[in-house]
Amino acid sequence: MAPLVHTAQAAGVTTLTLDSPANRNALSAELVGALRTAIAEAGADPAVRAVVLTHTGTTFCAGADLKSPCDPADFLALLREITELPRPVVARVTGHVRAGGLGLLGACDIAAAGPGSTYAFTETHLGVVPAVISAPLLPRLDPRAAARYFLTAEPFDAAEATRIGLLTLHGGDGRDVDEILAPVLAGLRKAGPEALAATKRLLTAPVRAALGQDGEALTALSAHHFGSAEAREGITARFEGRDPSWAL
Repeated sequence: MAPLVHTAQAAGVTTLTLDSPANRNALSAELVGALRTAIAEAGADPAVRAVVLTHTGTTFCAGADLKSPCDPADFLALLREITELPRPVVARVTGHVRAGGLGLLGACDIAAAGPGSTYAFTETHLGVVPAVISAPLLPRLDPRAAARYFLTAEPFDAAEATRIGLLTLHGGDGRDVDEILAPVLAGLRKAGPEALAATKRLLTAPVRAALGQDGEALTALSAHHFGSAEAREGITARFEGRDPSWAL
């Protein structure tokens, strides 16, 4: 099997590229495992000043792989490992992000996107709950916006994602994502490694606390709803290209 996560290094920055375009970089057990390994390797390398998380294809991450989902506990562990990594993790998005993929953005310290990217918390339309991803996201998002988009599953664009706190910056002024990330990465390269790690730990305290305190209950909630009759109907309807039976 071809690697699902590619690693490249340049000038103190390790770039991890999700490369499973056949399922839109969905969170399969294999992809989550590969990303956890890559994150650990980046954290063990003293030459790494920052990590960039990006993707191939038109989708950054489509959320859970509905055919081969990862264990919610493994996904929780991945989110914890991103937030606990003593290097900043920067999301570089040039495509669409859905459901669990938004949890990855929430775990990242900085998130940047191109102007054509779109976002949606699609869980309720499948009969499941955005449980685990709520831990890294709710401390960052505007509460009213979180309530709207978690409940309705409406798609929104990069400008709105920036307004509500999901993204740090976006290329809405015609600049591409690499152009807007250039000064960010330059700033990280100039920072003292110990100061950078300590500052990240200071900033991620609310997210790490949520993951630690609520993680077990959230994984149980996620597993319960993924195993429900409602989820079976919602997921079947998605594969069959129809509305689920409850849709009005």
